[in-house]
Amino acid sequence: MSMVRTASAQYQPLGKDGQGHVSLGSGVLSEQPYGFNTRFEDKQGTNPEELIAAAHASCYAMALSFGLAEAGFESGKLNVDAAVTLEKDGDGFTVTQSALVLNAKVDGMDEKEFEAVANDAKNNCPISKLLNAEITLEYSFQN
Repeated sequence: MSMVRTASAQYQPLGKDGQGHVSLGSGVLSEQPYGFNTRFEDKQGTNPEELIAAAHASCYAMALSFGLAEAGFESGKLNVDAAVTLEKDGDGFTVTQSALVLNAKVDGMDEKEFEAVANDAKNNCPISKLLNAEITLEYSFQN
């Protein structure tokens, strides 16, 4: 099975003075502004790293949810935050890390078993596999 999801971006004029708009194929995000000032300053709008963080947090939460269900647990709640770090790298920039922070409550589950499932999801969710960056996970757990 293969699935293709789409997004589009435009940017003009060129360079730091340019402004862009990004839209998702689903229409959930449409013509959201981005540019130098939304990426490196505090202007309202989005940026690629924020979009990657949203993708990683949601992908990880879903992968962990499926892993927990496969382990026989169906009652609980997962809250995931992701912080994506962009660092100067020579003349350009590199995404160096995606730090996942998880707050989990899984009824009736042992924490040691939870940790194994949580780390497996961290290593194997599709967005984790996509990123060429350090991926860390911190969590708080309740059963």
